Amino acid sequence: MAETSGAPAATAAPGEVRTVACVGAGVIGGGWVAHFLARGYDVRAWDPAPDAERRLRDLVRSAWPALTRLGLAEGASMDRLTVAPTLAEAVAGADFVQESAPERLDLKVSLLAEIDEAAPEHVVIGSSTSGYSMSEMQVKAARPERLVVGHPFNPPYLVPLVEVVGGTSSERWAVEWASEFYRAAGKQVITMDRELPGFIGNRIQEAAWREALHMVANGEATVEQIDRSMTAGMGLRWAFFGPCLTFHLAGGEGGMAHMLDHFGPSLEAPWTRLAAPELTTELRDAMVAGTDEVVAGRGNAELIEQRDRRMIAVMRALAEVEAEEAAERAAGEGSA
Repeated sequence: MAETSGAPAATAAPGEVRTVACVGAGVIGGGWVAHFLARGYDVRAWDPAPDAERRLRDLVRSAWPALTRLGLAEGASMDRLTVAPTLAEAVAGADFVQESAPERLDLKVSLLAEIDEAAPEHVVIGSSTSGYSMSEMQVKAARPERLVVGHPFNPPYLVPLVEVVGGTSSERWAVEWASEFYRAAGKQVITMDRELPGFIGNRIQEAAWREALHMVANGEATVEQIDRSMTAGMGLRWAFFGPCLTFHLAGGEGGMAHMLDHFGPSLEAPWTRLAAPELTTELRDAMVAGTDEVVAGRGNAELIEQRDRRMIAVMRALAEVEAEEAAERAAGEGSA
């Protein structure tokens, strides 16, 4: 477990959290509520919208069958959700607070300050922001040291990744505590070393998205072609190895080093509108060293066997779901 020394004495250990407050109950906030309920927590939610409770409970009910198939934690129940009438009542007694308000900087700044004022002073507060830095958002909080970014991916109750990073006023213990808590809550965590607009996942996703828009705008590809290139192509591999390890295997026995040395000149080819960085010796060596760390001694034969097994598993799972959906459609047409 990561060291979280420096946390206030009253702060619950990450693995001993029992009550989570979710402020904001839209698509992302509601997804967090569903996830935390499925992991066996008591959840107290608040959202200022007049019909927030109805929409939230509808979202949780619609997500519950998928969460049940995925596997519920002991004691998990939709009945452990309380929708509080005020923000203060939602965060009172919470061991952790997850903020998921709409993506407006002025709103985030004021709301995080309000949460900071109302929540017990020893409780860590995480923000689901998609791109704002915590340095921008914590400026009005009286205790900014306990505020961190906990950026999920939609839907939070299924996609496991959370990116965690603090701001200039965040203390290291809060970042480490939040990272450990999310892991205890069943998430896979990237604890970032520094702030970066859009974080990591969104930047990679946005690069592909912008290139897709360029191709459609220029009549170079259709939406269907672009999506199929991902779902039937690189997306299958990226589901378990990611782009770096995929290119490592493209280098054959020479791995990442050979791939960069051999295919490096293609970075100058017009394959994307995104300008490529200069392939300096430092960048090459950093990519090779980072890949070696991920590979962790596995040879190409072992990596290829793992890649193929996992790709087949993904393809079989998709085929099974597609067959079920086709049967459901046929049954529906037959009863019409």
